[in-house]
Amino acid sequence: MQQRLRVPLLVSMLSASLALAGCGDAEQAQGPGAQQQQQMTVGVVTIAPQNVDLTTTLPGRASAYRVAEVRPQVNGILQRQLFQEGAMVEAGQQLYQIDAAMYEATLASAEAELKRAQATLKASKARFERSQGLVADKAISQQDYDEAEAAYLQAEAQLKVAEASITQAKLNLEYTRVKAPISGRIGRSQLTEGALLSVGQAQALTTIHQLDPIYIDIAQSSSEYLQLQQAMRSGQIVTDANNRAAVTVKVGDNTELQGELLFNEVTVDPQTSAITLRAKVANPEQVLMPGMYVRTEIASGELQQAILAPQTGVTRDPRGRAIAMVVNQTGEVEQRYLTVQGTVGSDWIVTDGLTAGDQVIVEGLQKIQPGMPVKTEEVK
Repeated sequence: MQQRLRVPLLVSMLSASLALAGCGDAEQAQGPGAQQQQQMTVGVVTIAPQNVDLTTTLPGRASAYRVAEVRPQVNGILQRQLFQEGAMVEAGQQLYQIDAAMYEATLASAEAELKRAQATLKASKARFERSQGLVADKAISQQDYDEAEAAYLQAEAQLKVAEASITQAKLNLEYTRVKAPISGRIGRSQLTEGALLSVGQAQALTTIHQLDPIYIDIAQSSSEYLQLQQAMRSGQIVTDANNRAAVTVKVGDNTELQGELLFNEVTVDPQTSAITLRAKVANPEQVLMPGMYVRTEIASGELQQAILAPQTGVTRDPRGRAIAMVVNQTGEVEQRYLTVQGTVGSDWIVTDGLTAGDQVIVEGLQKIQPGMPVKTEEVK
């Protein structure tokens, strides 16, 4: 019975020894070369500095290029409205008609006064010319001559007063035809026929807005503005000669309007710490209306030798810090914390954490960890 038990035991021990020997031979067969063949291949992008055009996306609000409130320049009763509300009007086009009967009568009276002044001047001039010959012959006294001269000069003055009255009467009569001071889109009429109008009244008859071109008022934080100015002074960002940045206004899904940045305010809003920038944008189809909020892209200039990292290769840790996985010179994965400032297309602008020649991993991030040796393959 004991001999039967010893045989299986010897067989089991012999099998275990052979298995251990086989494992040792397999490990020797793999060697370091076999382990290197099992390294994971990751897709990388090699960082190369380049010059890029910077754009800043900011909110803005449209405001009319010109705004004119139409008010009467003479007193009277409003007789007619001669425009269609909401239509386009041209500068000089008549909008209203004020009762002109009183001003026509004033003009007729001024014209009659002018004729009387002309007749008086004619008689005074003839008397004065006769007095010149008589006083030379001592036929009249010097006093009579002086009186004739004074009457002539007074008649000349009365003629000028009459001519000025004619001019004023004609102006008042013309002012009864209320005209558009600028071209643009006219609003609704605030008064109707029969209303009594007076010079200097607070209520405007209507309002005209010129919408092509149109202004866009843009709010930018003072900190971003100072950073941009500092980068310009240092030469990191280069602008054009006239320093007029191009502006693109996006309306809806497919409409884009082009313009240029005019100026920025010299004060900062104490409530929002923002600076107001004003742009002038072409608006031929008048898709922009005063008061509309829009999204604007401002060309800030050209950033020299920028370090760009693909967004697909940059993640965030729980604290919100930007992280990139980089293959170092020894072929191992290295974690880098980045400082990013804005985007250009599908890339982050990196100001710290990456240098030229670094290989940023963009493919295979889910299967790697820091310190792991990897093989690289350039991704276009």
